[in-house]
Amino acid sequence: MLQKQIKASPRFEAPSMAALLLLFLFLFASSALSQDSLIGVNIGTEVTNMPSPTQVVTLLKSQNINRVRLYDADRSMLLAFAHTGIQVIISVPNDQLLGISQSNATAANWVTRNVAAYYPATNITTIAVGSEVLTTLPNAASVLVSALKYIQSALITANLDRQIKVSTPHSSTIILDSFPPSQAFFNKTWDPVIVPLLKFLQSTGSPLMLNVYPYFDYVQSNGVIPLDYALFQPLQANKEAVDANTLLHYTNVFDAIVDAAYFAMSYLNFTNIPIVVTESGWPSKGDAKEHDATVENANTYNSNLIQHVINKTGTPKHPGTAVTTYIYELYNEDTRPGPVSEKNWGLFHTNGTPVYTLRLAGAGAILANDTTNQTFCIAKEKVDKKMLQAALDWACGPGKVDCSALMQGEACYEPDDVVAHSTYAFNAYYQKMGKASGSCDFKGVATVTTTDPSRGTCVFPGSAKSNQTLGNNTTALAPSANSTTSGCIPQYYHPHASFTDLTLLSLLLIIALVFL
Repeated sequence: MLQKQIKASPRFEAPSMAALLLLFLFLFASSALSQDSLIGVNIGTEVTNMPSPTQVVTLLKSQNINRVRLYDADRSMLLAFAHTGIQVIISVPNDQLLGISQSNATAANWVTRNVAAYYPATNITTIAVGSEVLTTLPNAASVLVSALKYIQSALITANLDRQIKVSTPHSSTIILDSFPPSQAFFNKTWDPVIVPLLKFLQSTGSPLMLNVYPYFDYVQSNGVIPLDYALFQPLQANKEAVDANTLLHYTNVFDAIVDAAYFAMSYLNFTNIPIVVTESGWPSKGDAKEHDATVENANTYNSNLIQHVINKTGTPKHPGTAVTTYIYELYNEDTRPGPVSEKNWGLFHTNGTPVYTLRLAGAGAILANDTTNQTFCIAKEKVDKKMLQAALDWACGPGKVDCSALMQGEACYEPDDVVAHSTYAFNAYYQKMGKASGSCDFKGVATVTTTDPSRGTCVFPGSAKSNQTLGNNTTALAPSANSTTSGCIPQYYHPHASFTDLTLLSLLLIIALVFL
């Protein structure tokens, strides 16, 4: 149509330079804004003192989170999300499946009360019908697809089917033999449900929803899966998992599970259904038997996962294709039954304070839950002193840290020991690198803390006591835990929305206005 119009118009002219510049600006801005839209959070309600919906929205806005998943369709929450632009997944609880699956009128009434009453003021994007039905409520499996179809039919009647998708979240355990991913397949017991479900998702352009928990895979592997592989930590090439059939290299459990789902769908001849990870996370606390449910591991996993997603790394099977992921979860749920870990998946306490400070420097403002912005890099105490000395030498040498404050007679010379001096140098490097993920590792001898290590007149870079401004130099990066070289770029370091970008945007806009 456009080509015919151009050929028929004798007055057609090539686009002006200003128009091209404005188009570039639009595309540039759209790309920047889309970065943060790939990460969402789940909001559970098994909490003693659940914050009000207004408080929840305030927290989400402060963290630049623009996707959430609710486990119901709570009226007060949906009203609070109105006019915020936050994309909302609402849910049909499992106990309502049977009624909806047996009556088109029941489904239509549900959509009228829980969707049409709030949309478009509240940006409802998806309806999740049930949750892990095949594995937690197998007796209802036979009615699952019917429930989805009735909800879809109700959306069509309401003229909302193009704006709102319908799907259902599954546990990743419905996939058998997930490694190597190329040999993965769905549990054949569920073929009578999975096949019509995938046909429905394909016909409606809806995603396969998958809950992916490397924590459980790691714990249940009895030592077969290395902790670093579960946590997205850098691996040496000879430690990466290789799919012998495809020769694809896997550096983390998350990607392997997602690709296993892609391969399982292709085994059934479905190759164009996208995947949305509706739950993923790591507990920050456990009981005596849950040794790896720690704050450090939870921080490492979620920080690396978020960086992995917003960098649009994709998976080995689909590189560059980002997988929208919802972190489980926003708040700790202190009334959940089960072991201690079940109560401690949250990023925040219900009073709005972070459970831990995510290490997301370079990731933009999303989930910048360090409200004080006071994080420091320090040397671990119980590590090999020779390794500390080597890391100290690197930081003050190739790492280009200004270590003059450690010279005899200077403010940070005392105490004159390798731990104290390494702490200063490591932190100076960490601050110089903008607290980038991977810049506080030094082959495993350093760690991040929220406690200011400054003492007396020895004021550390990044301290509130310091007026020093450190640049975001990326010429050299600290050696990571498994690096075989003295300096390597952290796997997840991703500059985002930098001053240079903003300056370029401003310059191009001025040029465009001149041409106009």
